[in-house]
Amino acid sequence: MTTHPDAPAALFDLITRYREAVEQVIIGKADRVQLAITVLLAGGHLLLEDVPGVGKTVLAKTLARAMAADVNRIQFTPDMLPSDVTGVAIYNQRNNEFEFQPGPVFANIVIGDEINRASPKTQSALLECMEERQVSVDGVTHRLPEPFTVFATQNPSEMEGTYPLPEAQRDRFMARVSMGYPDRGAELAMLEGRDRVDPLAQLQPVVSAAQIREAISQVQGIFVAGSVKQYIVDLARATREHEAVRVGVSPRATLHLLRAGKASAAVAGRNYVVPDDIRNLLVPVFAHRLVLGTRGGRAASSFADAARVLEQIARQVPAPTGA
Repeated sequence: MTTHPDAPAALFDLITRYREAVEQVIIGKADRVQLAITVLLAGGHLLLEDVPGVGKTVLAKTLARAMAADVNRIQFTPDMLPSDVTGVAIYNQRNNEFEFQPGPVFANIVIGDEINRASPKTQSALLECMEERQVSVDGVTHRLPEPFTVFATQNPSEMEGTYPLPEAQRDRFMARVSMGYPDRGAELAMLEGRDRVDPLAQLQPVVSAAQIREAISQVQGIFVAGSVKQYIVDLARATREHEAVRVGVSPRATLHLLRAGKASAAVAGRNYVVPDDIRNLLVPVFAHRLVLGTRGGRAASSFADAARVLEQIARQVPAPTGA
């Protein structure tokens, strides 16, 4: 991949170095790696969903390991309390004051493992953290570090011991991706030597949190033409008017698609967004937010069904053309 002559070379070089480091561990999933980095550079949060053992947690750990930053992992369980995530105020007898003890959410990258095994009350503890980058305990607000990104994994909702994520929680995630099974070549490459050596343990950081923070700031300055913004709005409105959709995407989703489109352009080495950036991100950004029409009184909102609806919308909504 070569950078566009108008793209900031330093930004593209940093993204390329980070992506290549992650792909040393994650074999055969270049599209998933690219989407994860896109979400990170857009300042968003990523939801990784699939059956156990396909590399959800490994991808999240690799993205964190390749960056010299504060990283915390939260293993969600049914008995976990909200304070186990955000922190708690503890009374100090020496100075007769309450002192706040930060929870694991205070980190640049938070890996939320099996988030849908926690109760809805504990899941909701992440809402304020993810959207407002802060935690409020006993009326006191504590800012989270920058950059701040949540890589959350979850098992399919039909698996035993899981709680479905509420719509408000899903809407906080910029994108959702399914890892999928590796192809034959990638799975064979995984067996060659990985039973003796863990590539994740050998991975060294190639970027710093400060560099990622600066990259996020540069991505915000990527140019988006008015016709591309109209395209984003038309796609969002089409989800609200489609006959198979009961609840379309929110304005937050529209904004997330715009930000992800800017990051996608930066990953591709451009300093402007093209319609294909938006089209390629439509399913990852919108599908997990849709609530489809009811069948027999129950909502039918599988990701695959939502993806098919979005593919239909993408064919119907004309993309801008020309310069």
